[in-house]
Amino acid sequence: MLKHSNAPLHRILAVASNPVMKFTTVLAFVFAATATSVSATPFRETNGERLARGLPPLPPQKRSGTPVYAAKRTGPSSSPGKCSTGPVQCCENAGTVDSSPIFALLLELLGIVLDGDVNVASDCSPITVIGTSSTCSDQTVCCEDNSSSLISIGCIPITL
Repeated sequence: MLKHSNAPLHRILAVASNPVMKFTTVLAFVFAATATSVSATPFRETNGERLARGLPPLPPQKRSGTPVYAAKRTGPSSSPGKCSTGPVQCCENAGTVDSSPIFALLLELLGIVLDGDVNVASDCSPITVIGTSSTCSDQTVCCEDNSSSLISIGCIPITL
């Protein structure tokens, strides 16, 4: 009986001394360790999965973009003109009452009396859509009172 029980042990020792079998055994252990470590590394879950578990979303990933994406911006994008006193208008003439005799004459004909330092404008048309091809080649202003289509009172020059 002892002889029979020693035979398998003898075969195991004979296999272990074979260099090809040693290499195969080491390779199998390395493969098993690699597979275990790869499966243990955390994966990047989606924000939907995180939100379903009650966790906050992940921060955005920075990706290297195209040269246009990475280019430095030269200035802020254009924003529409804001005018709290009235609509933005394009006027042929703008200035104070004293700056032009035309303004004084028009105001006198309309029966309007103003101080000489009040800003006024004449021949104004509203600028309805900002950023389109219709640009103002004259003075862009924002006026308080445009009740008369001939002259506007309290006009402040603005840039678009």
